[in-house]
Amino acid sequence: MGAARHAARESSGPAPRGWRRLLPWLRWGAAAGLLALLVLDFAFPLPLPETRDTSTLVVAGDGTPLRAFADAQGVWRYPVTPDQVSPLYLQVLLGYEDRWFWRHPGVNPVSLLRAGGQWLLRGHIVSGGSTLTMQVARILERPAGGRRTPLTKSRQILRALQLEAHLSKREILGLYLERAPFGGTIEGVETASRAYLGKPASRLSHAEAALLAVLPQAPSRWRPDRHPQAARVARDKVLDRMSELGIWSPAQVRDAKVEAVVSRTLHAPLSAALLAQRLHGEHPGSARIRSTIDPALQRTLEERVTAYFSELPPRTSAALLVVDNATMEARAYVGSVAFGDKARLGDVDMVRAWRSPGSTLKPFLYGMALDDGLIHSESLLVDAPQSFGGYRPGNFDAAFNGPVGAAQALRLSLNIPAVDLLDRVGPARFSARLDNAGIALKYPRGAKPNLSLILGGSGARLEDLVGAYAALNRGGAAGRVRYTPADPRIDRRVMSPGAAWIVRSVLEANPRPGEREDTFDSRGRPRVAWKTGTSYGFRDAWAIGGTRRHTVGVWVGRPDGTPLPGQYGGVTALPLMFEVIDSLPRRRGDNVPRPPPRNVAETEICWPLGTAAESQPPALCQRRMKAWTLDGVVPPTFAERGARLWNAGRERFELDVATGERVSAACSLPHATRRTEIARWPALASPWLSAAERRASRLPPLAGDCMADGRAAVQELRIEGINDRATLARAPGSEHAVRLSVRALGTDSAVQWLLDGRRIGQSEGASPLAHDFAEAGEHTLTALAQSGAWTSVRFRVLP
Repeated sequence: MGAARHAARESSGPAPRGWRRLLPWLRWGAAAGLLALLVLDFAFPLPLPETRDTSTLVVAGDGTPLRAFADAQGVWRYPVTPDQVSPLYLQVLLGYEDRWFWRHPGVNPVSLLRAGGQWLLRGHIVSGGSTLTMQVARILERPAGGRRTPLTKSRQILRALQLEAHLSKREILGLYLERAPFGGTIEGVETASRAYLGKPASRLSHAEAALLAVLPQAPSRWRPDRHPQAARVARDKVLDRMSELGIWSPAQVRDAKVEAVVSRTLHAPLSAALLAQRLHGEHPGSARIRSTIDPALQRTLEERVTAYFSELPPRTSAALLVVDNATMEARAYVGSVAFGDKARLGDVDMVRAWRSPGSTLKPFLYGMALDDGLIHSESLLVDAPQSFGGYRPGNFDAAFNGPVGAAQALRLSLNIPAVDLLDRVGPARFSARLDNAGIALKYPRGAKPNLSLILGGSGARLEDLVGAYAALNRGGAAGRVRYTPADPRIDRRVMSPGAAWIVRSVLEANPRPGEREDTFDSRGRPRVAWKTGTSYGFRDAWAIGGTRRHTVGVWVGRPDGTPLPGQYGGVTALPLMFEVIDSLPRRRGDNVPRPPPRNVAETEICWPLGTAAESQPPALCQRRMKAWTLDGVVPPTFAERGARLWNAGRERFELDVATGERVSAACSLPHATRRTEIARWPALASPWLSAAERRASRLPPLAGDCMADGRAAVQELRIEGINDRATLARAPGSEHAVRLSVRALGTDSAVQWLLDGRRIGQSEGASPLAHDFAEAGEHTLTALAQSGAWTSVRFRVLP
């Protein structure tokens, strides 16, 4: 036994000693090889792609692509991670291309030896030996001409080892998914899936996954949009291989082969194009920009805007913005009617263009006046021709309404009451408040805020107006519109919660055009607080409306600023706004009125004084109405501007008991008197009052023996040139309208002439006014002096 053990030792002894002699050489060789790799790695760093060189994809809130921007080389590439790709695609990619991907160090020696042997024996490449890591190395290197030689293969091997040393397996797989070539300028599986299949890579079928897995091997020859039959043959080869490997069942493969390879025209996503362009410019170098857009709503509204405005005159464009009130996130953004349409200047983003806002600022003026305690919802305002320091505004339809409540004046968008109110608030203060709330107004160079700003005499942007209108449904807090989830939330108060509630209630009570509240069943539709606007010369038409959940803004016009005659807010922009609002998602309770805040109360008030009915004698209360008041403040009717006859509306005087004449402080005869008072209407409202109201507010004549008390009654006017109840007819055989020259006698001031309530001209003192009376029928001609004196005649024009 001892001899046997000795023999065994003798027979095995030399080998260990030989290995011991080789170990130092092996260690030094390994160290030298490692050092060489480190030197090479330092000398030839990995050409990893830089973020700023990548293409950019702007997506909707749910990840749906809106618009892609190619990189500097014109390559389309959508960023994607392994988790965002269908598991079927990962199965076929790794099963067909590199089954040992998760285990090898970057190269697979067995595959390389097999491929090399086939190349030596047959003189050409039979099968590839590249791993997925080596393919990523080839993509990053991009050899000239794409030729595969032993030198390029060696370089790929070294690069693959570098990749494995620097990156994780998931990062390497992510590079392949994002940058694999799929034909032309299309790179990455997500881009290819969107371009060739019209769907995201997360929703691929077995057949689609196999097609996209094999396509990078020969992207030019197997492009499904150009060579669908060749692509199908290559795809079926991959499907057979998946069945042979047992990864997919024969039944799955048979079903997949039935699916056709459809040739389709490639279309890059192009939705919310101008918003995407804006975000691309605001986030340079970002590979993926997520917006807040609802993709389904965006597509629907783009189609609706295009169809709605297809019949408008040439060079007409439009803009539409839908915002969620709770988050101030934009849900739809249409910057022009047709992006890229040169005739309509479709590349100009009108959501953020400076345009005249028309009357859209009026709700904020009334809200500020409520907060200042200047008005309540039924304060008496006068819609009649007036001069404000030489500025004489008129209404859109040239008609006047006389005495109106603040609510009606806002709903009807009357200009003169708004200018009167702004004059009392102060244009500079109003502009500053709007600017603080996020509505920046733009004025001509050197100009300052003036009374014209409430009628559109400034510039504003649709996005700012929509953000401010959201305040009506956000307790008075305006917000900056957010286009990405990362945008900061910026809320600024534009009016108090109570004022916002009153203004919203006033605008919600405005019926839709052509409808009456008692005619159509509106129980299923949301309550909408809406306002229109039209700028001077029909250059801009606006409609902005808000519900409990959304605010919608629409602008229509020509981007170059030329007029669009006959197109105004109520007829052009408003119908589309209501279409949009009616198509938005709803919740139960959206059409239920919201209770007023605690500091808002309903109070019965009286005209003409405007104060609470309970605080004045019944004789002074000529018209009663319910008004919304804020913080218990019930302000009286404004004193007439520059009128000597106005004394806070109440006139107290002594009346002779026997004659009913007014008695002054100095009379030559004794009078038995009693003290009485009347409530006077603003003088400019007189032509629109009933005869009873005029009598009730008129001062009795002064007794003949009394000296003047400074309360002279309004002077009387007389119209010369046409008699009351006259009938006018054209001269026989004449085609010309009846022309008359009329003048007002009894005043030296400016006289405004109204025909059926519409202003037709102005004269000075007794100077004549010539006018053609062409329209047949009954008419009323009114002369209204600046002092409040007025008269009218009725006449008829024969056809």
